[in-house]
This record gives sequence, C-alpha cells and structure tokens, in this order.
Amino acid sequence: MSSQLAIASVVIAALVVGLPAVFHLTRYIGAKSDNPRKNEVYESGVRRTVKDPFDAFNVRFFLVGVIFLIFDVEVLYLFPWAVDLRELGWFGLVEMFVFMGLLVGGLVYVFRSGVMRWI
Repeated sequence: MSSQLAIASVVIAALVVGLPAVFHLTRYIGAKSDNPRKNEVYESGVRRTVKDPFDAFNVRFFLVGVIFLIFDVEVLYLFPWAVDLRELGWFGLVEMFVFMGLLVGGLVYVFRSGVMRWI
C-alpha cells in the first residue's frame, strides 16, 4: 500500500507543480502579437457586442442554434441503435429508417420555410 501511496503522491506533486509551471512558461515561449485587430471583439458574426441591451438582436442566430441542438440531440439516438442493431433485427432497422425519414422531413421543412435563408 505504501508504494501506491508514494506513486500517487509523486503524480499529484507533479501535477500541482508542473501544470502551473507550464502555463506560466507559455507567456514567455508563445508568440506575441501587438496587432490591435487581434484584441478586437468578434463573436458569432457580430462585431460590436458592447451596446444597449434593449437593441434588437437578429433572431436567426437563435433559430440556427435551436435547429443545431435539435438535430444534434437526435443523432444521439443513433448510437444505441447501432450498438444493438443485431438484437433489434429487421424491426429495429425499419424503425430507424422511419426515424431518419422524420429527421430528413424536418430538415426539408426548415429549408423550405426559409429559416436558413440569410438574405
């Protein structure tokens, strides 16, 4: 038990001392740039983020984020299906084709409704 404790102590000490040292060294080793454009605020296509909080914000940013989350979460259902495909058999395969058909139908609806049109 003492050898495991010694190894754990060395690893913890290395992390406690090593990580801050590496982060501190990056200040001296890393590239330096005094370009004013480097420090300019730029977030999601919006150049100026310091403004009146009651100004109108384009709702398309929100819609794209929600659509991404919906389709991203739906993809999580594919992983358990792929793991249990042999056990599910033909019924599971047909179910997944129906599910993917619904997803494709939703994607077609999103494109036809003009949500993704930015002009």
